[in-house]
Amino acid sequence: MDHYRYPIGHFEPIDSPTAEQRSRCIEEIKEIPSILRLAVQNLTMEQLLTPYRPGGWTVLQVVHHMADNDMNAYIRFKRGLTEDSPLAGSYREDLWAERSDYRTPVETSLVLLESLHIRFADLLRSLHSSDFKRTFTSLTHGVMSLNVATQRYAWHGRHHIAQIVSLKERMGW
Repeated sequence: MDHYRYPIGHFEPIDSPTAEQRSRCIEEIKEIPSILRLAVQNLTMEQLLTPYRPGGWTVLQVVHHMADNDMNAYIRFKRGLTEDSPLAGSYREDLWAERSDYRTPVETSLVLLESLHIRFADLLRSLHSSDFKRTFTSLTHGVMSLNVATQRYAWHGRHHIAQIVSLKERMGW
């Protein structure tokens, strides 16, 4: 069951990534929306309402979660750039996934992610390597550098897309 939940494995940070490694993460962040769009294209509403694993979120909930998470990530990142190690806001993703906006059409979050990731990637590309050493404090992960946060956000997108893709493969969709 853990393989369904973490099809690409758990997040493993590189504490001091090279400029090339950081650049790859930024490109991944930029590409996540288009890869996600391909992963969910042509899925029926019944398929979108299928949990990616027993007891897990539906595909639709995963997509809406990705939008919510990435909006929060963007704000955490901007605060980390403009404040001294701010306490990053947290949210109850399990409860957010139960709200009525998680039943809106999948296109709503796909469009949001596309716009958000353009801005996010533009921001990341504009930073100097010293900017990535800035930090914020996460209630769940402790003090995190923007270097590690960039990797985590890229991993998070790959992680959820892999959940959807592995479900499609298991179901023969």
